[in-house]
Amino acid sequence: MQRMKWLYPGMRVKRWLALLAVGVFAVATGIIILLNTPVFSLYEKKILDWAAGWDFHPVFLGAVLIGVGAICVALAVRFGIRSVVGAIRPADVPNLVEHVYKTRNLEKGLHIVAIGGGTGLATMLRGLKEHTANITAIVTVADDGGSSGRIRDDLGILPPGDIRNTLVALADTEPLMEDLFQYRFNWGEGLEGHSFGNLFIAAMTDITGDFEESIRAFSKVLAVRGRVLPPTLESVRLGAVYEDGSTMMGESLLPQQNKKIKQVFLEPAAPKALPEAVQAIRDADVVVVGPGSLYTSIMPNLLIPGIKEALAETAALRIYVCNAMSQPGETDGYTASDHLRAVLAHLDGKNIFDYMVVNQALISPVQTRMYAAKGAHPVRVDVKALEALGIQVHQRDLLDRMDLVRHDSRKLAEEIMYLAGASGKHKNSEWVV
Repeated sequence: MQRMKWLYPGMRVKRWLALLAVGVFAVATGIIILLNTPVFSLYEKKILDWAAGWDFHPVFLGAVLIGVGAICVALAVRFGIRSVVGAIRPADVPNLVEHVYKTRNLEKGLHIVAIGGGTGLATMLRGLKEHTANITAIVTVADDGGSSGRIRDDLGILPPGDIRNTLVALADTEPLMEDLFQYRFNWGEGLEGHSFGNLFIAAMTDITGDFEESIRAFSKVLAVRGRVLPPTLESVRLGAVYEDGSTMMGESLLPQQNKKIKQVFLEPAAPKALPEAVQAIRDADVVVVGPGSLYTSIMPNLLIPGIKEALAETAALRIYVCNAMSQPGETDGYTASDHLRAVLAHLDGKNIFDYMVVNQALISPVQTRMYAAKGAHPVRVDVKALEALGIQVHQRDLLDRMDLVRHDSRKLAEEIMYLAGASGKHKNSEWVV
C-alpha cells in the first residue's frame, strides 16, 4: 500500500514514470524491428506495415525508435530524481552533489573517540567533524552547577549541560537552530539561567524515560555527525582531597584559592560504565583526551572502572591535549608535565599515551595581563620532563588569535589528523608523513 502512494495526486512522479514506460517500450520495439524477431508477431507486423506505407526502412525505423526511447528514459530518470530529491533536500544545502560527496567521504573517516567535557572538548570537535563522521564523544556527567545542577537536583536526571554543548559542536544544521539550543533564559521565574537545550533534553528524558534516548533525539534534531555518550548512566558526584588533607564534594566547589588538589574521586566510587562507551574506546582508531578542565572535566571520565581499563588496553593511537592556560584554584602553577602526571596518577601511574599535543604560540601582553588578573597563566611546556614520562611531545601554534586564549578548532583537528597519519592510522594520503 505504501508503494502505491507514489501514484497519488501531487507527488509529481507519475508523469516521469509514464515517460519512462514509453521510453522503455520504444527501445524494446526498436530492437524487435532491427532484429526482426517475432516477439509479438501481430504487433510487429502492424508496425512494419505502417512503416512500409510511409516508405520507412525497418533499420531506420528501429534506430529512430531506440533513439527516441533512450531520450525518454534519460529525461524520465533525470527529472524524476530531481522531483524526489527536491522534496527531501535539506533547505540549507545549496549544492546537493557536494553535500553527498562530503557526507560519503566523512563516513569513511577515522573512528575517533574524544573524552572530556566543557568548552575545550566542544572546540576540538568542531574541527574534527570536518574530517570524519565517525566520532564518539564521551562527556562527563559530574557537573552540579548552574542550569545543569538545578535540573539534576530538581528532576533527578543526569546533568545535560556538557552533553548539550558537545551535541551542538557536532551539529550539521542551521545557525539559528544552534542559537536556539544554546539560548539561555535571562528572565522568567524558574526559567532564568536555564539553557533551552538543557530543558529540551530534560523534557525528552521525561517523554522517553531514558537519558540515552533523549540524547539520540537531540542528535536527530541537530543532524549531529557522530554520537555523544555519557561515561555512565549512574548519578555521580565528584569530590577532591587537597594537599592539606581537607576534602570537598561537588564539582562546582572543587576549585579553591590557596588550595592544591591532590586527587579527585567519585561517589559512588565504582559506577558502572556505559557499555557503548567502553566498546567505542576499544574499537577506535584514535582516542583523544582533553583539552578541558583537568580535574572537573577530564578526570570524572577516567575514574570510572571500565573506561580507564579500555583506555589502557585499546590498540588506538592515544593523544593527550594539554590546556593552553592554567585554571585558578584547579591547576595553579601547573606545567604540561604536571597535567600529565595528575592524569597518570589517576590511571594507576603508568603512561598509556603516545603523544601529547601542546601549544607553543605566545599570547599577547594584553591577554597576559587580562588572565593574570584572574589568576591564570600560560602552561609552561617542560619538554624534557614530559619525555622522561615516556611520551612524544608535539608543539604547534594552536591558538585562535581571538580575545580569549582558546584552541583553534581547525588547527587542533589538523594536528590530530597529522599524528594519525604519522602513525599510519589515517587513510588519506594528504596527512601521511
